[in-house]
Amino acid sequence: MTVTKIPAPSVEVITDDLAGWSKVEGNPTMKTWIEYTSPDESMIAGWWEATPGTYYAEYAGWEFIHVIEGKAIITPDGGEAVEIGAGDAVTLEANFKGHWKIIEPIKKHFTIKLK
Repeated sequence: MTVTKIPAPSVEVITDDLAGWSKVEGNPTMKTWIEYTSPDESMIAGWWEATPGTYYAEYAGWEFIHVIEGKAIITPDGGEAVEIGAGDAVTLEANFKGHWKIIEPIKKHFTIKLK
């Protein structure tokens, strides 16, 4: 068994919007650091930051989020809005579709199950 500590952002930052994410209000930007990929490439973990505005997101995989700072409202298609902020832990099921409205610049840790 191994233990992997996720460092502060240390790898090359990805500044393109993620696949499945499109801007729908304002001009938000995002940064992603993938700090860990599992040996079988079924999971990734790292950091994500975004500036205020709204994205429409379509997920392929399951995601666990721990919000470090900021605030957002996540509204699944056909579902209720959920406000998240610093200290909150959230899961999003695979095939989630909905809006991410970033209210305050947000920073989160994430773990995504790809397969």
